[in-house]
Formats: sequence, C-alpha cells, structure tokens
Amino acid sequence: MTTALPTITDVRLTPILISDPPLLNLSGVHQPYTPRLIVEIIADGGIVGVGETYGDSAYLVRARELARDLVGLPVGAINTIAGLGRTESTLIDAAPAASGLRGALTTDKIRLSVVSAFEVAALDALGKQLGVPVHTLLGGKVRDRVEYSAYLFYKWAEHPDDDVPADRWGAALDPDGIVELARKFLVHGGFRSFKLKGGVFAPEEEIAAIKALAQAFPGAPLRLDPNGGWSLDTALHVAEELAGVVEYLEDPTATIADMAEVHRRSGIPLATNMIVTSLAEVKPAFDLDAVQIVLSDHHFWGGLLATRDLAAVCRAYGKGLSMHSNTHLGISLAAMTHVAATVPDLAYACDTHYPWQSEDVITERFAFTAGALDVPEKPGLGVDLDRDALARLHERWNTMPAMRERDDMAAMRRARQSTTR
Repeated sequence: MTTALPTITDVRLTPILISDPPLLNLSGVHQPYTPRLIVEIIADGGIVGVGETYGDSAYLVRARELARDLVGLPVGAINTIAGLGRTESTLIDAAPAASGLRGALTTDKIRLSVVSAFEVAALDALGKQLGVPVHTLLGGKVRDRVEYSAYLFYKWAEHPDDDVPADRWGAALDPDGIVELARKFLVHGGFRSFKLKGGVFAPEEEIAAIKALAQAFPGAPLRLDPNGGWSLDTALHVAEELAGVVEYLEDPTATIADMAEVHRRSGIPLATNMIVTSLAEVKPAFDLDAVQIVLSDHHFWGGLLATRDLAAVCRAYGKGLSMHSNTHLGISLAAMTHVAATVPDLAYACDTHYPWQSEDVITERFAFTAGALDVPEKPGLGVDLDRDALARLHERWNTMPAMRERDDMAAMRRARQSTTR
C-alpha cells in the first residue's frame, strides 16, 4: 500500500538583509548588509520546508516567476522542480557577478540558483513528511562529520559608514593580522585548514601571508584565492613561491587557457568556482587539464542532486572535489552539510562564510568543533526557522532599498568617499 506524498499548496518568498563585515576581495569590499532570499514551501497538512539563496533583485524576480509553477506539485517531484523555467541560456553580464564572483552571469545561472532553494525546501519538506534526514533522501551519509576550512579575508576593523554593526574580528591587513585572524578562527571552531581570499594586495604580500600561516600552523592545509585577478606571469610566480606550501591555488587566472598553462608549467594543483560552474563548462576545462579540483556549490548547480551528479563527473575524470561558499546562513550550511556527507570522495575541507555571519534565521546556530560539523539527524534539514529573526531581517530589507543589490565595487567607492571627507 502506498501513501500519496503531500502536495505543495503555497510558496513564501522572504527577502532579507543580513549584516556583513568589511571583508576585502578583488572587486572591493562587502557592504554592511547583504541580500539573501528565504524560501518556504508549504504542503498539505501544514508541512513547511525551507531553502535559501541569493537575494539580489535578479534572483528575487526569477523566484517570484517560478514559484507559481510549484503549486500543485508533490513535494517529491524533485526532478520536475529542477527543470523549472529551463530555456536557452543567455549572457547577462560578462563580468564576474559580485554575489560569489562566480564567473560570467547568465539567465540559466540565475535560474539554477533559484531552483536550488526550491529543491532544498522540497527535500526538507519531504524529509519531514517521511521522518528522515535529507542525507537519507540523497542515498545516505558516508561520514558522520563534515570538515570545513576557516575562510580568512583581509578586512578593515569596521565599516566606514555611520550606524552599521561592528564585528568581533578586528582588522587584518598584513601577514601578522592574517595569522592573528586564523588564531581567532582556531578558538572559534577549532579549524584545522585555512583559505585566504587574495587579489587584494600585491602578490608578494599575499605570498608572505600564506608563508606566515604555514609557519604559525605547521602542516595545516592552506589555500589562496585571488578570484582570477592575476596575469599568467604573476600566477606562475606565485605558484613557484608557494609550491609545497599550499594544497592548491584557487582561480589564479581568469581564463581556462591560462589556468591550464599555470598547471602545465608549475604542476601546482588548481581549484575553481569560477570557470567550472555549469555542465557546459566542465568538458573544456577538463580537456585542457585546467582544473584539478572543482569547488561545487549547490546554489550554482541547481540543488543537492545536481551536486551529487557533479561529484560523479569529477570521479569519472579523476578530479578532486570540495565545496565553495557564499555569504550564507544556517539553512544553506545545513544543505551543504547534508550533501557533503553523501559524497564518498570529498577530499578537501569545504569552504564556509558562516562564522562571519552574526545573524541567522534558524533557532539554533551551528557550532563547529575541530573545524567540522556533525551531520544533522533530525527529519529534513534538521533546522527550525526563527520567525522573529526572519521578520526583523525582512523589515531591514523593506527599510534599506539601497542595500538590496550586492555591489562590492560600489561599497569600496563609498568607503573611499567617506574617508576623504
């Protein structure tokens, strides 16, 4: 005897603004607030599943269009949800998108990021209905804990804008500051590997910071990511200086051809979340051996099942796999942890911005121990929505329209203007 799965009766979309520290990157600096979108799928019987994705207007507009197509579907119609709104992909912006610096932005990349939140919410609702965690719906976990890397940024002590939240981390603007920041992350969650967001200062300064980390934390896996901001010659110089010091360089250059040349001439492993962010980008990058490690991101790829598909492709090509992070909250962290728990050959610690975020929309924040998270065992994602926090952060979105688009370059321009007054 079979029991019909509940039907989706409604979809709630709640755009929010969350506070963000003044983290520096190739594009500029994070704004004091960044937009996220919280998705709730409501099914028969009052079951509610939650998802999370980018909240910039392009994503919100697409989410509102696609949400109507969910109503009436069974919560288990994951493949149908994954195909929502599929049309020919067109280029929106050839420059890397600020939200995650994910390479050229296309209509399909926006669609997939929206669909990812719908899929996660549906899996959360389905898990709650069946009384099983999401990782069971993905085939079952192969590990009880998922390791994460401390995500270090150069940063200012505070935002130059008036009346914005302070953060607990302090400034980090030189090698000593980066080492001190790493020590704080060690205290915060016992992190045992460290990634530095580069592309901010001259390459020699960032090389010095990595070498200072290697001296302060002997044997700790290290990574450096300039978001494609170096020339081929610069990338080759950095590779020579850091060979044997970093486990990989991430997106040292902006093109597949240059990435392939860096690896061919230096032998250093290269990772990416910029030149391989869709299936169409896999073959050219792999054929040239431009990438040795793909940093998956369920927002980019359209959900958790697509992430598992990517893992299988990487396995077939003999490529390594880890996980990219954007400025996310606990819902996305839960989803990342569930899918990471099911991938057998996840050989590198996953990235996460989560320690940087002082606000959340779940009732109980995740806590890292020894740089890892226990895989949730409650039904669904294992998180509960904090409706008071959601309402408060949505009200901020209502009252601060100037912050609804992430724009690191504009934030840097404003900062420079405020310091020259």
